[in-house]
Amino acid sequence: MTSTKGPPRPQLVLVGNPNVGKTTLFNALTGLSAKVSNYPGITVEARTGTLPLDAGRRGDGARFADLHDLPGTYSLNARSAEERIAFDAIAGLAGAPVPDVAIVCIDASQVARSSYLLLQCQELGARVVVAMTMVDEAKAATPDAAALGALLGCEVIPVTARTRAGLPQLIAAIGRTLVIPRTAKWRWEATPEMRARIDRARPALPPAWTTEHRYGSALPAGDDALALWAVTCIEPRTNTPDDDELDVPAALRAAATQLGDAGIAAAAAASDADREVDGPILARWAWLDRTIPPLITRKADRSRTERIDRILLHRVAGFAVFLAVMGIMFMSLFAWSSPLIDAVDHVFKSLGSHVRTLLGAGVLTDFLVDGVIGGVGAVLVFLPQILLLFLFLGFLEDCGYLARVAYLMDRIMRLMNLHGRAFVPMLSGFACAIPAVMATRTMERRRDRILTMMVVPLMTCSARLPIYTLIIGTLIAGSPVVGGLLMVGMYLFSVTTALVAAWVMSKTVRQLKAKRLPFLIELPPYRFPRGRDVLRMMWGKSSMFLREAGTVILGCSIALWALLAFPRHLPAGSPDYAALIAHAPTPEAAAALENHQRGELLAHSYGGRLGHAIEPVLRPLGFDWKIGVGIIGAFAAREVFVSTLGIVYSVGDADETSTPLREALRAEKRPDGSRAYTPLVGLSLMIFFALACQCMSTVAVVRRESGSWTWPAFMFTYMTTLAWVVSFLVYQGGRLLGFS
Repeated sequence: MTSTKGPPRPQLVLVGNPNVGKTTLFNALTGLSAKVSNYPGITVEARTGTLPLDAGRRGDGARFADLHDLPGTYSLNARSAEERIAFDAIAGLAGAPVPDVAIVCIDASQVARSSYLLLQCQELGARVVVAMTMVDEAKAATPDAAALGALLGCEVIPVTARTRAGLPQLIAAIGRTLVIPRTAKWRWEATPEMRARIDRARPALPPAWTTEHRYGSALPAGDDALALWAVTCIEPRTNTPDDDELDVPAALRAAATQLGDAGIAAAAAASDADREVDGPILARWAWLDRTIPPLITRKADRSRTERIDRILLHRVAGFAVFLAVMGIMFMSLFAWSSPLIDAVDHVFKSLGSHVRTLLGAGVLTDFLVDGVIGGVGAVLVFLPQILLLFLFLGFLEDCGYLARVAYLMDRIMRLMNLHGRAFVPMLSGFACAIPAVMATRTMERRRDRILTMMVVPLMTCSARLPIYTLIIGTLIAGSPVVGGLLMVGMYLFSVTTALVAAWVMSKTVRQLKAKRLPFLIELPPYRFPRGRDVLRMMWGKSSMFLREAGTVILGCSIALWALLAFPRHLPAGSPDYAALIAHAPTPEAAAALENHQRGELLAHSYGGRLGHAIEPVLRPLGFDWKIGVGIIGAFAAREVFVSTLGIVYSVGDADETSTPLREALRAEKRPDGSRAYTPLVGLSLMIFFALACQCMSTVAVVRRESGSWTWPAFMFTYMTTLAWVVSFLVYQGGRLLGFS
């Protein structure tokens, strides 16, 4: 796309390191005009808003620009999804519009560190305006904006987004920058070896990548910057997660990888006189370290942050605080959200009852009530937990504590090849896998996100508790203490299994193999969270779940309803239940006949037939076709297993404490007259539900977050296989040991 005609509106991009106040500035500049979506195929958010360029002007004469908020990144090296998006947006590649101006956010308290990204933008030929943020925190340590602007070769505007101080000046600077000629600025001189590599890589650039095509005028230094990027960032195609983040033409990859040691800077050679440094990475840092410090007369005061970190990063006290914070978050997801979840469930059940009363019996009524209304309820019932999760995550991220959590937990998680940030999603999985999978967005690298998604469903979520309660209370004899110990044991089993599974997959699954990168994370100063930003983030991510994952869940709910509801007639020779119910002597007898009819219909439904079909596969685990039907019904949600068994056993709507259902399970006999459901069968069934992927909602969300059906299919396959194998070993091993 060339800039000769240009888009109808100026295209602006907002770029900066994480934790520099970029999101707050974006919200202040765009107000409520921002739209949140996702970049195609990945789970990184795309935020676009409208920026008025002429404050105070109204009507046809007013000018507006589209402002695109890019993911926070430290560089344009394109080793992560965030870096790739930022690089494409700054350079105008991969279908992204060529930006007219790049607004680079620089932290006033850490100018040198924040400016590395600015240098890369200028090398590519982008027009740049600097928004110097955090001036209210840096205070006297804030460098002189005019002097910094003269050094960097662009306008530098101090801003405080919370109070909107400096925003009019920033918008005016954007307007002036829009009309200046493009230039490509380099602050370092490439060594002869690097210059030779650049010269050899430049002819391999696709025609659409050249500055003449993108900008409408040739900037040789800008093309050199792209060639340099190719030499230092493109690696041979190895099908590794790191490589999957980078999609470049095959010819350019071949040319770049032939030039040797991609991604590794040339050796550094420094002299006492002028510290000339070879290699683009070190050369940029050398220039910044040499030129920025003289502009800063005093260091920023971080004494408060350092005092707090002495406690929160302490090996003992830090973990104690961490456990307390995670305990509060866990309780909010597990217990505090229960009234809201029950309220949502009650609303949809009441709505379904009213619709059924209004329309009367019939297939349309069942479709609307059980399929559509029940499916929408299955989506919205997760909303309270998702809202609370992102409220907590947004609060912890904004105040700076989430980075400390990652730092603390990385010491433990690295043993299983997991990222430190993986602990928060895994802990959230104790409440529900849906928000837990979405919480993996806090991790930068795709490999870490996918690996964490693959093990989060192994955590014992709240939906498994009704199943465990029913099985322990019905089939496993013993005191309440024994039942409590079994419940704790299931939690420990899930944690151990998840960690071991992560380690095994990181060693055996090709796409999840990756060298462990050095754990580098910024520990920002502690700040009081911005409530408006936290709430906006919470609602944005929750509404995205409703729009995208919710549609898949609704479709699956309707399909599962149809599987268990059709055909709607019993085979020839079955009792005439309508006549029997009409002539029942008592209302209780009529209700019992209705329950028995529902059980017969379910047994002869497509789902019931599927339960009979899979019985040979389930029999080595100790299960029969009735358990198979319950497993099929549990795909809607694990806890549906209990109510499905209630229908199978003709006891009506049942829960885990239902006495008739418990008695029916205890009374079930095998053909030889022996007890069908023994404690060993109960233990095998709990193990199966602990490991199997019995939740279509989780599958739908993993599909949404991973961007394809490959990973949810892999997750479903490995978890189901693991559940069958372990349940088989438990049941058959128990029989060999003499248990029935």
